[in-house]
Amino acid sequence: MSDPQIHWTFDPGPLVAMAVGAFVYVRRFRTVRREGAGRGAGPLQAAAFGAAILALLAALVSPIDRLGENYLFSAHMVQHILLGDIAPLLLLLSLSRVIMRPATRRLHRVERRLGPLATPPAFIVLWLGLVYLWHIPALYDAALNNAGVHALEHVCFFTAGGLVWWPLIQPVPMRRRLTGVQPLMYIFAAKVGLAVLGIYLAWSTGVAYDYYAHVPRIWGLSAVEDQNVGGAIMLVEQSLVLVTVMAALLVRMLAQSEEEERRRERLEDIAPA
Repeated sequence: MSDPQIHWTFDPGPLVAMAVGAFVYVRRFRTVRREGAGRGAGPLQAAAFGAAILALLAALVSPIDRLGENYLFSAHMVQHILLGDIAPLLLLLSLSRVIMRPATRRLHRVERRLGPLATPPAFIVLWLGLVYLWHIPALYDAALNNAGVHALEHVCFFTAGGLVWWPLIQPVPMRRRLTGVQPLMYIFAAKVGLAVLGIYLAWSTGVAYDYYAHVPRIWGLSAVEDQNVGGAIMLVEQSLVLVTVMAALLVRMLAQSEEEERRRERLEDIAPA
């Protein structure tokens, strides 16, 4: 066992990408605040965007990056969760229909051209497909051994995360929307689908990724124990997100039902007059 060399990573690529994204967002946010008196660009959107940037910094700049690359599969799992689940969710929550208005028509055209590929079931399949694809041992090890492949893996995880959260948040309304209890079924299917991978990693008795069989061992964890911890982290995170999102969806459904009831009562009161 050895002590890890813990340090921050200041790769200019991710930092420049985040800086450009922050510049574009802040510029659009200020425009919406100025033109719309803050409607659709308030403290909640600003806080969500700041949290998304913090999640990306934690994944790509903090010691989590080097720990995952040089020592621990479990740290790499934390990085993937931040990139493929937490950061995309927060980023979409930072958007609104007002903020996205300049891109709405273009996105609708893209949606029409994609046809059945631009539907909630297709987004789940793409998300699960990309996550499972990159956890194939040969590809996973290739990403750790090649910086270009590793960057592509990160882009795929972030894109897949954005796709799976889009139908629930919809900063631009979709033509094929989730209605009724469908949002609950959608997030349940997505999280349970990924839980299979977490269960396998949490209970595995052999090293799935050869790369981690040859890195220095730290903190008293063997390669198999580290892999089990990584699987457990995935399961816990997916479970917490599932419960939190389902609770938020239920509250939203109740609020919408109450609003529809009030609207119906107003129409009934107007009808006799």
